Amino acid sequence: QVQVVESGGGLVQAGGSLRLSCAASGRTLSSYGMGWFRQAPGKEREFVATLSRNGVTTRYADSVKGRFTISRDNAKNTVYLQMNSLKPEDTAVYYCAAGPVYGSTNYRQYEYWGQGTQVTVSS
Repeated sequence: QVQVVESGGGLVQAGGSLRLSCAASGRTLSSYGMGWFRQAPGKEREFVATLSRNGVTTRYADSVKGRFTISRDNAKNTVYLQMNSLKPEDTAVYYCAAGPVYGSTNYRQYEYWGQGTQVTVSS
């Protein structure tokens, strides 16, 4: 069993940056591929970024490619999402999830989810 908790969300102006953190308790995150997803009001949950268990393979949604970076520090049992050049359309609740070792863009393949952290980007 893994419990994950996101932090680092907040209100930022367009063009600004935030770094989200995903800390785990229970089983170590190094056993899992990790993903970040987001959900805006009235919209479905969408894939943002994923990272393999060994940290080698990453994938990003086209909408965030070149602006967001997913990384992990297994020693700290933490995964990060660095978000730069934020846009108002990035406004959403961001969720961290632990799942398949190679990572996945499909939220249905993830086993453990956090409660989410709100990111609001003002124009």
